[in-house]
Amino acid sequence: MSVLKSRPVLRWLVPVAAAVTVIGGGAAVGTFAAEAEPSLPPRTAAQLLVDLQTSQLEGLSGTVVQRADLGLPPIAGLAAGSNDLAALASGTHTLRVWHSGPDRQRIALLDTLGERDLIRNGQDLWTWDSRGNTATHRTLGSEVAGRRGTGGDAAPELPATPAQAADQALAAIEPSTVVSVGRAATVAGREAYELVLEPRDEASLVHQVRIAIDADEHVPLRFEIFATGSDQPAFEVAFTEIDFRRPDADQFTFNPPPGVTVQEEKADRRDRPAPRPALPEHPRVRTVGTGWTTVLVAQVGEVGAKGAAGTGSPAGGEIAGVLGSLPEVSGAWGSGRLFTAKLFNVLLTDDGRVLAGAVTPERLYEAARG
Repeated sequence: MSVLKSRPVLRWLVPVAAAVTVIGGGAAVGTFAAEAEPSLPPRTAAQLLVDLQTSQLEGLSGTVVQRADLGLPPIAGLAAGSNDLAALASGTHTLRVWHSGPDRQRIALLDTLGERDLIRNGQDLWTWDSRGNTATHRTLGSEVAGRRGTGGDAAPELPATPAQAADQALAAIEPSTVVSVGRAATVAGREAYELVLEPRDEASLVHQVRIAIDADEHVPLRFEIFATGSDQPAFEVAFTEIDFRRPDADQFTFNPPPGVTVQEEKADRRDRPAPRPALPEHPRVRTVGTGWTTVLVAQVGEVGAKGAAGTGSPAGGEIAGVLGSLPEVSGAWGSGRLFTAKLFNVLLTDDGRVLAGAVTPERLYEAARG
């Protein structure tokens, strides 16, 4: 059995769901500076994978910078206007993170207008937005408090730390991936090995995923995704500063600032673990293929070249106009419009289907014929 399927990867990770709650906006701080290549004893890819699985971490704190250049078309800007999380799909964003065991985490998103924090301290979950000086508090149920993370099964579009990104990439490493060891690196002043993941299927738009792993602590320090045909990462998230000492307990105590408006949220069934059906069981959503070249197919109504649903509002009309400007495509599968970016493509057919994946348009057309 693969070590990647024997137990959860990176149990100590600052929870993904926490990042989803606090992220929205960011401050440009520039790209990551290159550092000297260290001389490290040789290690195989298998050894590095075991290092990731068996790492034990008491705590950490540091600064994380995320940069995305996905080459999104204009419609992405409209989406970003109504969904804060979509802002992570472009530009540079800075976060401060603290971790002290499975039930104490904090993430602070820093932007030009203020700060947004999410603080998990045992069963207490706080969020705070400095721009509106507003906060929410929830007492987590015992089932949730005992699980890794704070948000149950929620998953974000983009990860907030190198370890979150690595966890997602490693989840389906076999058999669709070639794994190798890259060049040694220095990240945030730390010596690191580089694990390289490369999809076997040439229809994938992902050329390589590179994960820099701390040589001593065996945790991810940097995560990069390279699109096919590009020598610059389309997405990267990395520590620029890191300290492996356990943070002080005060870091996880939320003291409401003067004048803050606090909303108390009651714990309810949303705090209880509940099974989530796999996508193929949904009557209107299914998947085609596996691994890196999985295509998601959804039946949403007629939203292709002939228009878009929900155009009664000004925003809906604007979205419909942008959809109408996308390139027209057609084939044995029918006709529609193609939405392209560096790491994914989306096909909107005139018969009301949406097909999306990190694959070439040709692979989407094949899935549309099925």
